[in-house]
Amino acid sequence: MSARRGTWLRPYSAACLVFLYAPVFLLPVFAFNDAAIIAFPLKGFSTRNFEQLWATEALHAAVINSLMVGVASSVLATILGLCAARASTRYDFPFKKPLIGFIMLPLVLPEIIIAVALLVVLIQLGLDLSLWTVILGHVLICTPFAIAILSSAFQSLDQSLEEASYDLGESRFGTFRRVTFPLVLPGVIASLLISFTISLDEFIIAFFLTGIEPTLPVYIWSQLRFTAKLPSVMALGFLMLLVSLALLASAEFFRRRANRRQGMGTAGGPI
Repeated sequence: MSARRGTWLRPYSAACLVFLYAPVFLLPVFAFNDAAIIAFPLKGFSTRNFEQLWATEALHAAVINSLMVGVASSVLATILGLCAARASTRYDFPFKKPLIGFIMLPLVLPEIIIAVALLVVLIQLGLDLSLWTVILGHVLICTPFAIAILSSAFQSLDQSLEEASYDLGESRFGTFRRVTFPLVLPGVIASLLISFTISLDEFIIAFFLTGIEPTLPVYIWSQLRFTAKLPSVMALGFLMLLVSLALLASAEFFRRRANRRQGMGTAGGPI
């Protein structure tokens, strides 16, 4: 019976992978296609779509806006997540579980509900819509992801290392800077990368809260209304795919490097 289940599991897994990643494989195909319509058969190889991207100033401004929003949102969300994860894994305080559950609520709420609620609040406060309001919304939805990642990093940390630092006369801040933070650094990097990716790809909140400075997803949405712009959008998607792969490769490099350092420190070697 188990062998028969394994026989069906392999083609099922392969079909799921094809279904998930087939659109990704089509990005470079149509990005380099020399045609104004996204369809088969292909017309030929061309880099015209990428040349159009370099010549579009509105796209450059949208990319800069998204990078600013992504960096600011990821840094703020990681700082807030670091504090919340540290408190939730190391200390007990009244209403701990309800408070953590309330902070994690944006994970289960529809983004359009969050976007409309933030829009109403900002209008009532008399604030103008800008990139700062988009950053505020992205921090709200990225912080729960940062808490989830960093909580796992703190839970896997050996508390005896911190206690040994205290016994040697180090202060709490010094222990966090010299011992705790280097050990949870892979989680911090993962939190930064995931928060940046979420902010870079997020559309609904950016669409509701952006002013006259659109982010990259809002710009892409505005271009989808024009059929002639679809090939350049595919080229842009291919470039974003390459950037995402580079970020993942960098995260894996730092994760393995930190694991090697942590293993040396546990074995009694130099850290």
